Amino acid sequence: MEIANLTISHKKASIDDIQKAWHGDYKSLITKVLSYPNINECAILFTCNRVEVYVCGKNTLETLKDFADRMGVPERIIELHKNRDTLEHILRVASGLESMMVGENQILGQVKYFYNLGKETGGIGEVLDIVFSKAIQVGKRVRRETKINKGAVSIGSAAVELAERTLGTLRGKRALIIGAGEMGKLVGKAIAHKDLEKVYIANRTKKRAERLLKEIGEKAEVIDFEKLQRYLVEADIVISATSSQKYILKKEDVETAMSLRKEPMLIIDIALPRDVEPEAGEVEGVTLFTIDNLRTISSENLRRRLNEAKKAEKIVKEEVENLLMKLKELKARRAIHVVYKRAESIKNEEVLELYKKLKTRYDLDENALQLIESFANSLIKKFLHEPTVKIKSAAINGDSHLVEAVEYLFGGGMGGVSKGKVEKAESGEAEELVQRDQT
Repeated sequence: MEIANLTISHKKASIDDIQKAWHGDYKSLITKVLSYPNINECAILFTCNRVEVYVCGKNTLETLKDFADRMGVPERIIELHKNRDTLEHILRVASGLESMMVGENQILGQVKYFYNLGKETGGIGEVLDIVFSKAIQVGKRVRRETKINKGAVSIGSAAVELAERTLGTLRGKRALIIGAGEMGKLVGKAIAHKDLEKVYIANRTKKRAERLLKEIGEKAEVIDFEKLQRYLVEADIVISATSSQKYILKKEDVETAMSLRKEPMLIIDIALPRDVEPEAGEVEGVTLFTIDNLRTISSENLRRRLNEAKKAEKIVKEEVENLLMKLKELKARRAIHVVYKRAESIKNEEVLELYKKLKTRYDLDENALQLIESFANSLIKKFLHEPTVKIKSAAINGDSHLVEAVEYLFGGGMGGVSKGKVEKAESGEAEELVQRDQT
């Protein structure tokens, strides 16, 4: 079997492309992917810069292409990886090497979040558990052993930098931050060091907004989310970063605000899905930017961190080899388990039958049963010792066909999906599945 992934990211896709690629909730997407009879495991990542689908099974690339087609995702924005390339890709993602802002810390937390969510919904089994656990470990190692994240530009701080470049200076300006979540915090942290006259913070949960206020300082003020329109009139810069599924600012809201103010307004929407209706950018005096407009800053960020990125890539290459070895060891363990399980089943039947015959003929007590079972266990262990060594060797040497043949011959490796897999995904039960692919 194989492991593969489909990626839609800032490298090929616009913010609108990425937003359109996500359909429904996480659970329903996992269930759709697992409904393919040849797919055993699935994990999905969704951030402001990427949608990624990881699968384990057979005919993985063809399946991912079909899934993308069903979701209406154009082929031009898709990247596909398989086996070793997939493993290297997820390690790079967790390390911040694939981020728009190279070295960002937020992506590691996002990988952890979706890893845990994947286990809860039953999409992640034994193979992807190993893969994602390793990715998180490598992400931590890269940040510990390199300076790739030191002074790293986040999406939030890049938005503030974009505002400063556009306006020439932020001195004396008034800013409105909509959203006090993770991205809002990054905006607040970056904007706190700028010489603004005032920073308004709007968030549906007031306590979260108050926590952000403490980070920015005395020039910040928490406002009621319901009074957003009023403070929109006063703001020179609006940076919106909520997790809302609907537009926070519509064209008519912006039109009303602009009719009551003389100065131009800069709006930077770094949310996904988008917070600001695209048509708001058509209002006279308004400049509307989205994540797509941060690409220039991203390129500069990459150039500044090139040396550290090279160190990180070296770590990733090394860890890919370690991950490959772990998956090979998993193959061996699973094949050996199938062999011993079959032997144990036959042994139990035969030992009990022999004991019954001997008891009838020689009136033996239960101590004889233990003696017979001990003999049978010793016989199986010695008989299977050499095949066990050879299975391990075959797995390590990448001879997956031999390992798969062993599984098939002893009652495992029949292909397809275990009964009730999708039902388990829907009920949130994690399913332990096995990888038998050539990675």
